[in-house]
Amino acid sequence: MSSQKRSTNKTMWHSPLSAASPLRKEPGVRLAAGCAPQKQQARGQTPSRNAGSVPLDSMPAEILLKIFSYLDAVALLCAGCVNRRFYHLASDNFIWGKIYSAAFSPKRSNWRVSSVEKTAAPMSLLSLKDREAGHWKKEYIAKQVSSVQAALSQALKPVNPYTGLPGKTKEALRISGLGWVLVLKEKSGREHILEHVDLSIDDASVTIVWYGKNWPQLATLSTVDLCGVTPVFMDRSKPPPKTGPRWRSLIAKYDLSCLKAAATLGCDRLVRIFCLKPGLLVGLWKSEEELAFVMANLHVHHLVERSTLGSATVPYELLPHTPFLDDSPECGLHGYQLHVDMHSGGVFYLCGTFRNLSTKKGYIENGYVKLIVISVKNNAEHLPLVGKVGLSWKTGVLDGCVKSCFIMDVTLLDECGKPFWCVSSPVCMRPCPSPPDGPHLLGQTYCVDYADEDGQVHVELVWIEETQEHFIVSLVLHLSAAKINRWFGTKY
Repeated sequence: MSSQKRSTNKTMWHSPLSAASPLRKEPGVRLAAGCAPQKQQARGQTPSRNAGSVPLDSMPAEILLKIFSYLDAVALLCAGCVNRRFYHLASDNFIWGKIYSAAFSPKRSNWRVSSVEKTAAPMSLLSLKDREAGHWKKEYIAKQVSSVQAALSQALKPVNPYTGLPGKTKEALRISGLGWVLVLKEKSGREHILEHVDLSIDDASVTIVWYGKNWPQLATLSTVDLCGVTPVFMDRSKPPPKTGPRWRSLIAKYDLSCLKAAATLGCDRLVRIFCLKPGLLVGLWKSEEELAFVMANLHVHHLVERSTLGSATVPYELLPHTPFLDDSPECGLHGYQLHVDMHSGGVFYLCGTFRNLSTKKGYIENGYVKLIVISVKNNAEHLPLVGKVGLSWKTGVLDGCVKSCFIMDVTLLDECGKPFWCVSSPVCMRPCPSPPDGPHLLGQTYCVDYADEDGQVHVELVWIEETQEHFIVSLVLHLSAAKINRWFGTKY
């Protein structure tokens, strides 16, 4: 039985018992009183290494429990992955009760306690006989997880006044030992778990990359899960462990069956790239139509919570927002602050901040509120993109750059500086005709569009041949009126 099906806390194990482990099951011969003697070895033949050995799983439970009592928490969890019998024995309340009391017993520094009292007090406190099997194992794991979560909440409290986002995201990632995996699921039910190869952290987003030589065939895959993984047992005074039991938190699930039918986001001479919402970029080799790389773009708003507090099958649900009470007749239509980053591969083409954005009730159309950030009619607001725009990618052997594509991070704050709408997604510039009733623009016009259930972003750019650069001549947000009503308690 696999450890996932057997584990009571849905923990994913990545450190099975090694070949040298004393808990590994070895073939042997059972010996008992009255058994017929073995055949005599032929003259000159070397005796078998396992002659006279007894399989570990045939030992009495009392002996196995004695052996398990010398193991630490990580080794016990690994031992429980051997078989059903080991799982139940390695969950013994007495063993885990001692581990729990040693790790979380109250510190007594004001008076001396005898050695007998030190042992008797925690054991009587635990009430070992009155608990169901595995109780103190679950209690120990829950306590370990809650201690890491408490440290995370403290690290995430300081807010950057400029972005309205946690100012110590890198510190929170270090404390939690957080990483990310892809779980590729075949139509047959087989799973492939891939560790991330590359990681970059920016002010508003995290970019995670996977690539390798042994990808499963695309035709055999059905879905892919993006999950955060954290060590169950974490010593904050040491670097995060690379082995041992880990907690998996589902962030998003994607359907790969319709990938080839989706519109291509962009391409170069080697790959074609596709975007699966939210924020997953999939690269296919042109020659073989097989996976080349996968890139996830995650906004840092509530990223740590989503990557640590969910389960392997259910994503973390954000706490319901309490509506902002304001008697103003135009509540929710003014006081917005927007941060926009356009980047790829550590190169930023634009970092813009726009304050005091507002609109009027007359700009509410088809269930969306229109916020004009950059007006095409005001040349003073137009902004250039720095450098040649393109989305960089790499694998272990090859690399490239898909022109006209990049990562766009959108962070919209309300009038109190709280994150209202946060987006991180790959986008692409596509040629579009200039409006006949608009101003005359000196160059080819391009558009960038993004949309989800909470809003839309529309960007218009012009390519200036003389200076070899793109200029943003229009930036408009369309916010869902339903989202504004839920956030502010209004009725637009």
